[in-house]
Amino acid sequence: MNQRPAPSRGKTDPSTVIGVDIGGTFTDLVLRDEAGGDIVVAKEPTTPEHPERGVLAAIDRAVGSDALARCRYLMHGTTVGLNALLERRGATVGLLTTRGFRDVLEIRRGDRDDPYDLYWRPPAPLVPRRLRLEVDERIAADGSVVAGLDEASVQHALDTFRRDGVDSIAVVLLHAYANPDHELRIEQLLRNCGWDGDISLSHRVSGEYREYERTTTTVVDAFVRRRMGPYLSRLSQGLADRGFSGDLLVTRSGGGALTLPEVEQRPFETIMSGPVAGAAALGRLAQRLELPIVIGADVGGTSFDTVVIEDGRAPLLFEGRVEGMPLQSPWVDVRSIGAGGGSLAFVDEGGLLRVGPRSAGADPGPACYQRGGSRPTVTDAALVLGMLVPGELSGGVRLSVERAREALEPLAAPSGLDDAVDVAEGVVRIAAAHMAQAIRGITVERGIDPRTATIVGFGGAGPLFSCLVADELDVAHVVIPPNAGNFSAVGLLSSDATRNAARTVVTPLDAAALERARAVATGLLDELDPSGTVPFREVQLDLRFQGQEHALTRGLAPDAGVEDVVTDFRREYGRVFGHGLPGPVELVTVRVSARTPLSVTTGLVPAPRESAPTSDTAKVWCFSRRDWTEADVVSRGELATRGPLPGPLLVVEPTTTTYVSLGFLAEVDGEDCLILTRKDCP
Repeated sequence: MNQRPAPSRGKTDPSTVIGVDIGGTFTDLVLRDEAGGDIVVAKEPTTPEHPERGVLAAIDRAVGSDALARCRYLMHGTTVGLNALLERRGATVGLLTTRGFRDVLEIRRGDRDDPYDLYWRPPAPLVPRRLRLEVDERIAADGSVVAGLDEASVQHALDTFRRDGVDSIAVVLLHAYANPDHELRIEQLLRNCGWDGDISLSHRVSGEYREYERTTTTVVDAFVRRRMGPYLSRLSQGLADRGFSGDLLVTRSGGGALTLPEVEQRPFETIMSGPVAGAAALGRLAQRLELPIVIGADVGGTSFDTVVIEDGRAPLLFEGRVEGMPLQSPWVDVRSIGAGGGSLAFVDEGGLLRVGPRSAGADPGPACYQRGGSRPTVTDAALVLGMLVPGELSGGVRLSVERAREALEPLAAPSGLDDAVDVAEGVVRIAAAHMAQAIRGITVERGIDPRTATIVGFGGAGPLFSCLVADELDVAHVVIPPNAGNFSAVGLLSSDATRNAARTVVTPLDAAALERARAVATGLLDELDPSGTVPFREVQLDLRFQGQEHALTRGLAPDAGVEDVVTDFRREYGRVFGHGLPGPVELVTVRVSARTPLSVTTGLVPAPRESAPTSDTAKVWCFSRRDWTEADVVSRGELATRGPLPGPLLVVEPTTTTYVSLGFLAEVDGEDCLILTRKDCP
């Protein structure tokens, strides 16, 4: 279902903002009129081969031409860069590196991703060995030149790249973060020789030490450019053809957003563009509801994404990992597993029922979508159990219970179950168990007891599974936010324009080092914000005890002295690791960020009201009793007027359905959030 577009206030009044998030199965849209407060929500099937078509279809269906013309900015969360890596469909990359470092991509760190997997094989490098070429030069860790650049070796490498059809060149020289002169000279030589393809220089991409991580980050940047650039160009042109004249922005893996020119320069920063939008919305929700610990349960068509929010802030890492490849980039710590509505169910060789990680995706989708899919999925199981109301979903998808049963029935005999209902119950329970296990992993490793947290369910199927996951974890409180089905897109509306930079400076921490760190930070901020107009600037330091390999990141206050910094670091080290060390503290990296707020929206984005609330009853499966029961079916708008209702209950809204288990009480609070509480809990 879609709500009416916001009424026009004249094309000269840029009062609307739009968030569009591409998921594995559906593309979500939220439009908010910041002047009038009107809300538009929509879902359209994702078009994997041409993702911009799904975005434009959502625009065409839900946004009027006047509202689009008045749009101040369109914030976009995309998985195009991530999918390019997962599918290995990007540029043909050639790597230029210092002699002796040709094989760093294959040597890696000399360890296994899984130390217990005897058959583990590292993923193949993005650049084959024949396209990893060496140049003669050497710069020391302090930036001094040990050996000059042999320019003839650069020309020889370029000849090889041209012969082998290279599209993009990554340049990673030893210690270029300390002195980029040789990398800059190589770029100049390549251009002078007529190279007009993409060039990624490691000191621009990363600016940090660790040769393997800096090399993979630069290679990934070179690899995804060929996919991101054309995609964003097609999307931008399609929007312009429809009358859009605002700014098209893309969210970053570390939160915030980049302009199109910035994405062209740093496409690797958008690898996890999609999932972090939900984390941003979750942080705002936690602050608004004053919830100290919140666990996000984002269930889409392809994956289950979870993140822990403490005191309203998402955990930010400074190194991510995709397909075993580390990326030196700010990275919101969102964990993903293959357990979504489209995850396939099957019986393994031992006769055990399994779910995921493979997915039916957007095409053909679950069997019940009647779009050519025949293999059973989690969505099919939920429909057979009555957790979904038969009818039409957003995007014109019509559900068929008969098709779902037909898909699930063949799994009964091989798994030793009686019928399709038993299979469906097993599939849903297994999916919920996978989700709960992922939450245990992200909470327990940080010293958090999940029983003390609040689960927030969102995404197309998050509200469907939230009570079941809460039962698995013994969690007493669940929140379903307004616009839950499009919550990640809502998070896009509150994103800020953000830029980050970092520079490695390894030195013992003393007064001189702290002064040097502030000077480096000032220089980096001046590069990010030459005009000095960005309102929010932040400086952070990576610190460690001397002799350690890894560091903790701590904020640097403008008036902090050395003792203040050391005391803060020791306190945090003790909190994280449970002990301290007596040795001196060492500075490793200086990090800065410059942030400009974009949205004028305060508070939560309210859900659009259904035009005709209806109530009914349905036959649904009760998991605690393992039997069928009658349950009320109410619209979310009606629940707000009827007051608290006990489960089992189905709460329907335009883009999702909430399954309220027996033992939970459902009510709508003053922030338009659906609150689910165990009856025996306060």
